Amino acid sequence: MRKTGKRIAVIALILILILVVYVIYVFAVYDRLPDKLALEVYRVETGTDDGNGMDDAMTIEDSTSWDEGIYSAGQNYSILTYNIGFGAYLPEYSFFMDGGKSSWGKDEDSVAAAVCGAGTLMRDTDADFMLIQEVDRDGTRSYHIDELELLNQFTEGYYYTYAQNYDSPFLFFPPWEPHGANKAGVVTYSRGAITEAMRRSLPISESLSKFVDLDRCYSISRIPLGELGSGTQPESAAASAEDGRMLCLYNMHMSAYGSSDEIRAGQLAMLYEDMMADRQKGNYVICGGDFNHDLKTENSRNAPEWAYPFPRESLPEGFRMAIDDSAAAEADIEHNTCRSAEEPYQEETTYTVTLDGFIVSDNVEVRSYRHVDTGYLYSDHDPVLMEFVLK
Repeated sequence: MRKTGKRIAVIALILILILVVYVIYVFAVYDRLPDKLALEVYRVETGTDDGNGMDDAMTIEDSTSWDEGIYSAGQNYSILTYNIGFGAYLPEYSFFMDGGKSSWGKDEDSVAAAVCGAGTLMRDTDADFMLIQEVDRDGTRSYHIDELELLNQFTEGYYYTYAQNYDSPFLFFPPWEPHGANKAGVVTYSRGAITEAMRRSLPISESLSKFVDLDRCYSISRIPLGELGSGTQPESAAASAEDGRMLCLYNMHMSAYGSSDEIRAGQLAMLYEDMMADRQKGNYVICGGDFNHDLKTENSRNAPEWAYPFPRESLPEGFRMAIDDSAAAEADIEHNTCRSAEEPYQEETTYTVTLDGFIVSDNVEVRSYRHVDTGYLYSDHDPVLMEFVLK
């Protein structure tokens, strides 16, 4: 009996030591990227890929190729927002943090197929701009597939920026399928040259939940416009920027898990401050992405924690939710943009909600607004496609 007791004590001590070492490791490697980080701009071009799905970075000074389109007031343009769910969320998938089973995608082939399916959808919409979230670059959960490289196979000719918003240490939960170490981010695509881009670090919880909700951010991509109403090419990117005519695209992915009212309000306050500053300069502002708030006004009573109603009263003067223009614009918003991942998707019973959409400034007119219904074929989110005019 004594020997058995000693063995149990030794095993317990070893387990405690392992736990202590792991906790030290998690705290030691935890880090956040600096705020106001300048982002490099790339362009997808066939035949010039460097093996990572991207070309050399371009700056305002050397970005001289305007052949893919110049934007101006009075013309119709389209923009897509899509959370691709790191390629894991096929219809039969359930996620452990939502009460489901899985932590990783089913297998490497299924993840690649889901990302390529999303890429095909993106290409087929033929949008001028695309805001994409949950794009893994190197993740245990996604079998270390570079999903940006896959998406770039469907976005030939687009300029783009990538902003990392998730970089976790190796997480040993759930015990049956440890989530592992993962790097992911948001990608903004534009047919016209992006001449300025920045990553903003959102405020997040300082509690232990920060280890599963790491480094939330939004990116700002600014695109020079031609002469108002003319559609003509500016003499230079710098000249257009000096005139103050920029289309400013905000790519947002707000916190979902472990967020307090204070954190949610702080994230929106930071976003609003930047958007107002751009609008005051005479710029056009469109913010799209996964807001992790219910964007519809008729909110369900039994909504889960991650589907808080969006606080419209917090919107600053001169900004509105684009979905609210659906009564005046051509619209199809009956389908919700996100499904619960507590269980495999069942059309008749699975809880759905609209978390994805756009905030626009008062100089942007919404012409059409559509929730693209794929039946959540490639992700737990479906895209939103908006057509608009710069007034």
